[in-house]
Amino acid sequence: MGINGPRFEELPHTADWAMRVTAPDLAGLFAEAARGMNALTGARPAPGPATHRTVNLSAPDAESLLVAFLSELVYAAEQERITFARFHVDMFEDSEEWKLKVEMDGAPILSLNKSIKAVTYHNLQIRQTPKGYEVEIVFDV
Repeated sequence: MGINGPRFEELPHTADWAMRVTAPDLAGLFAEAARGMNALTGARPAPGPATHRTVNLSAPDAESLLVAFLSELVYAAEQERITFARFHVDMFEDSEEWKLKVEMDGAPILSLNKSIKAVTYHNLQIRQTPKGYEVEIVFDV
């Protein structure tokens, strides 16, 4: 959860789920997007010891990197029945691509209200605003 409460909101969308995410920096935007996606699905972790995972990704642009990261979380939920709730995100842009390293803690899924099939590129654009960054993400459900 962001310092002043959630920094994501569900948006009405005709066939899929959509949400708007805001954060003061890009790393925070990725973490809030993951938290928002979990909130949309209603993922509840089982009690018990945490599962720790490190994800390293690269992509030609920040939008592709966001889709790749969220897709990793969709895969973990769908195939491994694991949900992650804590994210420490490091990212940077080098001369040719964006790089992302995320340290995540989670647990097996106790319950899930609805699954996400895919993270889409539909109208995906990370925008810089006076307050930081913003993106609208559409999920195929």
